Amino acid sequence: MARVTFAELKQTILQAFLNAGMSPEDAETCAQIHTETTADGVTSHGINRVPRFVDFIAKGYISLGARPQPVKQLGALEVWDGQRAPGILNALFATDRAMHVAAEQGIALIGLRNTNHWMRGGTYGWRAANSGFVLIAWTNTESCMPAWGGKDPRLGNNPFIMAAPRQGGPVVLDMAMSQYSYGKLQVTRLKGERLPYPGGFDSEGHLTDEPGPIEQSQRILPMGMWKGSGFAILLDLLAAILSEGLPTNGIDALRSGSCVGCSQVFLAVDPRKLGGAAAAQGVADSVVDYVHASIPNEENRPVDYPGEGAVRRRERSMRDGMDVDDSVWAEVQALASHRQAHDPAPQKDDE
Repeated sequence: MARVTFAELKQTILQAFLNAGMSPEDAETCAQIHTETTADGVTSHGINRVPRFVDFIAKGYISLGARPQPVKQLGALEVWDGQRAPGILNALFATDRAMHVAAEQGIALIGLRNTNHWMRGGTYGWRAANSGFVLIAWTNTESCMPAWGGKDPRLGNNPFIMAAPRQGGPVVLDMAMSQYSYGKLQVTRLKGERLPYPGGFDSEGHLTDEPGPIEQSQRILPMGMWKGSGFAILLDLLAAILSEGLPTNGIDALRSGSCVGCSQVFLAVDPRKLGGAAAAQGVADSVVDYVHASIPNEENRPVDYPGEGAVRRRERSMRDGMDVDDSVWAEVQALASHRQAHDPAPQKDDE
């Protein structure tokens, strides 16, 4: 493992994006998000995603310079076409648009179609919650998980985000529909470790905690088994309906890479227009305090609320630097210095 500082990592990713043809402003924004994601401990959607993002630019899957275009407005409900622009930029736009409309009307639902991978979905939950808004957001993906009872991938991992504001630290849930994301499998495999619990089936249909065989079989285990499978189906269906975009089967038909042409939903609420900011703060604090009062299952390991661990990891990363995989770091450095890096290995969606 290599250890790098926040500034070094961001500058290297920034240069890689500039070399790929991004404008300075867009490259700066995307490099900041990728670096923050890595600092929070989600390397699978931070530094590890950089080579594939650059590869998708080269293949024409991502339209640099494109911006979302309005399709339809129905009061607090709006539909936008992402024009295949970089997924981070589109998702930031949709989050900000949802907050703008919610600030006026109390609630907003923004459907975003024809976009690209938004990288870590929690980024947009943090952004909204830090601005005082509740956010519920999700995306569909290409097929990368079998439906419950099936063998072949027919469902997207369809990440789901819920975030609530709190002055002591927002409560942010960012979860895939599988027990472990493909990104978690990759990171665990690169470390030569096993998963804490079985995360999918090998090619023989045996439940396993070894990440490699699960990646090869593409039979990741839905969270809650049949419950996660059903959740994934409904998130896909609703993302496509509410954005007038493509469902997972339509994304599969494009054959253009992970999440290219995907559909997303951003639902924002301004709690200050309900009981008020103080009331919302009181509820959030009471829930967090109640969770914190839990009797720990393991000594010296406190019970956290969603998002609390990310804050600790960010603080540690800023103080001590970030550990990144040597091979991934070398590939990103090569992209930043114009040296030819090896082609990224084919991967399914990492959510």
